[in-house]
Formats: sequence, C-alpha cells, structure tokens
Amino acid sequence: MKRLRDKVILVTGASSGLGAASAVLMAAEGAKVAVAARRADRGEALVAEIEAAGGEGMFVQTDVTKTSDVEAMVAATLARFGRLDGAVNNAGVTGPVMKLMAEITEDEWDATLDCNLKAVFMCMKFEIPAMLAGGGGAIVNMSSMYGLKPSDLSHAPYCASKYGVVGLSQTAAIDYADQGIRVNAVCPAFIHSEMVDPYVENAPDLMRAVVARHSAMNRLGEAGEVAQAICWLISDAASFVSGAALPIGGGDTTRLY
Repeated sequence: MKRLRDKVILVTGASSGLGAASAVLMAAEGAKVAVAARRADRGEALVAEIEAAGGEGMFVQTDVTKTSDVEAMVAATLARFGRLDGAVNNAGVTGPVMKLMAEITEDEWDATLDCNLKAVFMCMKFEIPAMLAGGGGAIVNMSSMYGLKPSDLSHAPYCASKYGVVGLSQTAAIDYADQGIRVNAVCPAFIHSEMVDPYVENAPDLMRAVVARHSAMNRLGEAGEVAQAICWLISDAASFVSGAALPIGGGDTTRLY
C-alpha cells in the first residue's frame, strides 16, 4: 500500500538535493507532486523523471522570496490538482560561512533570512488556507541541526533562520492543530547535497572534523534518508505527530570516550 496514494504534495526547492529526493520518493508513494524551484531546466527534468517512473507531477517556476511567486505557486497547484494535502517547504540558502557575526553585512543577513525564514512563513500563509479548504493536511519545514544548537561554523544568519523555522513551525502547529493541519520541522545534520558536497571536495579535512564532531555514525547522511523522514511526517502514519523538530544526523556525539 502506497503511503501517499492520491495526496497532492507541494515541494519547494525541489530542483536538487533534499527537495528532489523528497519529491521523487513521495511520487513513488502515490502522491501527485508539484515541484517548485527557480531552475526550470532541473525542475522540468525532475518532473520527467517522476512521470517516467509512473508518477504524476508538475513544475512551477518559483522564487520563494517573492510573495507573488508563492501565491501563484499554490494557485497553480490547485488549478492542476484541485486540492493541496501536504507541503515540504525546503528552499533555502547557506548564507555567509566562516564569517564572524559583526562582519556580516545587512544585505547578507536579509538575503539569508528572507529565503530561509520569511519564505517559509509566506509559503505557509498560502498553503494553509488551501489545506483548510480540503479538510486539513500536513506541512514539513526544513530546519537544520543548527536550528537546535549554535553554529560552530560562524554562519549566524543561517543559524538564526533555522532556529526561527523551528519556532514558526511549532507555533503554527498549535494554531491549526484543531483544524486538521499538522506542522513539523526536520533538522538534518550534514547531508550530501549541493550545499555540502563542494566543501567535501574543497575542504576535506574540515569536513572530516565536522562529521566526527556532529554524527555518532561518523558519516554524512544521504538525501534519501532525509526524504524518508519527511515522507513519514507527511503521511497518515504520523497522524498524531505535530510540532516536532526531528533531528536527522546519525546520533549525538557527546560521549566521553
């Protein structure tokens, strides 16, 4: 039995990495998937992959930092599929890394918070009414392990934005719990992706230290492993889970030996 049969799921930042893996998995689990991203070539290729595997998808070119794009994204999903049952608000940026807080510019701060936090708010602002019209739904927002603990890589805007995603998700979960909408956040550690892999290639010593520090399994995660957690949270199997901030990182490393 497919976990998401006939559900309509919207995924932002879906042209690569965790978003693409989530979209492909949910389509395989029976969902109709709206793939939203800025890069049309990659988004359309992902929809072709989904359809070649027997799934159903559509691409909506979207910049989540533009309110008009977000509103149009939800409207296009409703126009194609008639309803919205779930959303994965995954789009995000790293922002400045290895840059002390007082050296970060206002523009760098604004760009990171606009994409990683404000855009999540704006997506939910339009997704939630669409879900309410259909009787409820489930939302998963992309936070980070740095939404649960301070960053040791000197990227304050990213860390602040991801803490914000956790608080926003948990507050929305309370707001809509009695109206049939669940809201959760996932908090991945370092996962093979467009954000992480360049550091693996260009700064291998740093990444070995980072992985050893943050994962008891002492390895990077795979996008598919995060996608499995997201798919479960969206599915009815997680029907009593809301307001969670789920770490996905191979376990804590606070052992003494």
